[in-house]
Amino acid sequence: QVQLVESGGGLVQAGGSLRLSCTTSGRTFSSYDMGWYRQAPGKEREFVAVITRSGGSTYYTDSVKGRFTLSRENAKNTVYLQMNSLKPEDTGIYYCNFGQWSGGSYYPRDYWGQGTQVTVSS
Repeated sequence: QVQLVESGGGLVQAGGSLRLSCTTSGRTFSSYDMGWYRQAPGKEREFVAVITRSGGSTYYTDSVKGRFTLSRENAKNTVYLQMNSLKPEDTGIYYCNFGQWSGGSYYPRDYWGQGTQVTVSS
């Protein structure tokens, strides 16, 4: 059974930081690129960032470049999203995902956790 458990969300003031974690099971973690998505109220889920399976490369959507940093620990089946200089527009539910980064695009597998809520107040 595939499981992804996101944690670390919360309420933070603009300019603050949060570190999200995603712990997985049911798949060989090191065989997958890992992506993060977020969904703001009333909006569709959007891609945020991806880290390749070795951890050697990361890619970020333009709105978070320079503020968010991905890392992973394959021995712990866990991926982390460090979020700094948070803005109110970063508010949403954050999800991690198994997938594949190829040709400049991320292809998510259809496995999703429950997400973790991030709320940034102005």
